[in-house]
Amino acid sequence: MTATDPALTALAQGWCALSLLHGRIETHIERALQSRHDLSVREYSLLDVLSRQHAGEGGHLQMKQVADAVVLSQSATTRLVTRLEDRGLLERYLCPTDRRGIYTDVTEAGLTLLEEARPTNDTALREALDEAAKNPDLAPLVRVVETLKAPVPA
Repeated sequence: MTATDPALTALAQGWCALSLLHGRIETHIERALQSRHDLSVREYSLLDVLSRQHAGEGGHLQMKQVADAVVLSQSATTRLVTRLEDRGLLERYLCPTDRRGIYTDVTEAGLTLLEEARPTNDTALREALDEAAKNPDLAPLVRVVETLKAPVPA
């Protein structure tokens, strides 16, 4: 393959379109969440991921799993957790069976804010996708996003 290979160019163009779609969606959601709930997209995502934990076996996520779920480094995730903890939206505590482990849970205030912000997030996502669908280069990607289903845990 050379730099002028049509397959490489098509691949690069597809990647650029996907990146553009992601950026537009994230920017639209960010503005909506910030203006209505004083939350960033990353903060909302972190609250959402942590709210899905449960007390059963394997129900609490390790920081690496949380970082992977919100697409941040572990250090950036830890800083984000600290910011939300300072706002009273998260709390950390020691794992009862392994004193080296630290769990993070969403507080009642965090759950309330998340539930208030969820419709804003969903509406902003729908708006961003509808707007992107008007662009012929992005419309095929929007259709793919609309058909995706959440993976079922094994």
